[in-house]
Amino acid sequence: MSMRARTTVAAALSTVLSLSLAACGGDSGSGSDGKAASVGIAMPTKTSQRWLNDGQNMVDELKGFGYTTTLKYADNDPKNQVAQVEAMIDSGVDALVIASVNGKAFNDVLEKAKSADIPVISYDRLILGSPNVAYYASFDNVKVGTLQADFITEGLGLVNGSGKGPFTVELFAGAPDDNNTRYFYEASMEVLEPYIQSGDLIVRSGETEMNEVTTPRWDGPTAEKRMNKLLDSEYADQDIDAVLSPYDGMSIGIIKALKEHGYGTAAKPLPIVTGQDAEVPSVKSIMADEQAQTVYKDTRELALVTAYMVNSVVHGKKPALNDLQTYDNGKKVVPAYLLEPVSVDKSNCKQVLVDSGYIKKSDLK
Repeated sequence: MSMRARTTVAAALSTVLSLSLAACGGDSGSGSDGKAASVGIAMPTKTSQRWLNDGQNMVDELKGFGYTTTLKYADNDPKNQVAQVEAMIDSGVDALVIASVNGKAFNDVLEKAKSADIPVISYDRLILGSPNVAYYASFDNVKVGTLQADFITEGLGLVNGSGKGPFTVELFAGAPDDNNTRYFYEASMEVLEPYIQSGDLIVRSGETEMNEVTTPRWDGPTAEKRMNKLLDSEYADQDIDAVLSPYDGMSIGIIKALKEHGYGTAAKPLPIVTGQDAEVPSVKSIMADEQAQTVYKDTRELALVTAYMVNSVVHGKKPALNDLQTYDNGKKVVPAYLLEPVSVDKSNCKQVLVDSGYIKKSDLK
């Protein structure tokens, strides 16, 4: 992790706690009994570079505190992930960090964690329906959706009145079993809905309810298939101007479908396509004037925040928190620390992603 990222988060955390992070880490590396402590890390999938990075970042940050770790990937299988978490509990880990495949799948296994006095931190995706989630570390998910929708309305000229509409748009949402999906989509629709109501934006498919536009497992080929269907059924005689896509992997699939339908030429330019996570294929796509935007979430900072959170709970301390009311998981409002996402397009791509060390310049060739 770059020193810039560490300094940024350290400053934010010490502002929240009004004390130095160094003091928080003074007794790191051991549990309350003084023995070497271990942390179980459950990540959803290896199919996204983002989650590979998250897992390694968590291992590295916790190693810096002196913890041993067990890192498992669930291959997007909720039952597999629950079994992995149960095995970690049985092995006697001192804390769990879980980025869930299905946020509703953990009730029974987290009861077991509670009985074993193992604190659970929900990582980026909120675990639902369980009172046994101590804390939540993520980004401002509402702002993610707002940034994506703002990019569309500003890019079409709807905000300043320079755009000559009406414009056509189609809407995509993420996985129906990921709690973040609702936050992203509802925030986006708060921005887009007034323009849809006024007729400045037209959703020709008529599919505007979240349950109509979700994408299981955030899967790119699934998004591609739906985009192809929409183009065939709704846009044979009219071009599409924008696509709300909540995630880069889906955006790549959507753009593939658009290209198959003749988009991406001077005569038929690609519509505005949003995204999230600043994955290398999408950053390359942005630099090539294909995908228009992504929302950058510095997962190095998220891993650092989560590592401090783990170190606090292992030692019976309260971690840094900045949101105590937003994330109700159905059983409790889970105290959270939220980081700020950043909208990235071609104009600030190098400055935000390369200059910060998040992406290597050589990876974009």
